[in-house]
Amino acid sequence: MFAPEIRILVVDDMKTMRKIVMKSLKTLGFSDFIEAEDGAKAWEQLNNSESKVGLIVSDWNMPNCTGLDFLKRVRANATYKETPFVLLTAESELDQVREAVASGVDNYIVKPFSADILGKKLEVAHKKRFA
Repeated sequence: MFAPEIRILVVDDMKTMRKIVMKSLKTLGFSDFIEAEDGAKAWEQLNNSESKVGLIVSDWNMPNCTGLDFLKRVRANATYKETPFVLLTAESELDQVREAVASGVDNYIVKPFSADILGKKLEVAHKKRFA
């Protein structure tokens, strides 16, 4: 599993959902978070963070830059391409899942979710990147 001290970038256009994600992550033992309200702001946060981001948890459907577009940007960048990336969405369309997998997502969580489900999905994402 990820080390509890890693910095996590939480991206969602709804502040309430960012708080829910961070609360779930706190339940799992994490405490270092930065936030962004869309993929464009997340890209700025990623590049301006004083310490390395070790995990990205991003919503899919957002204005300005979707989670999928942000994922593609992250995977295309030599500095960040190996950063574990988990997408959250209310959608569970098979075509969307395939597109996310083809774009390099490490895992995919359908809302609503529990801290337990988030923890299990993060374990899979960690194994995918570091096993």
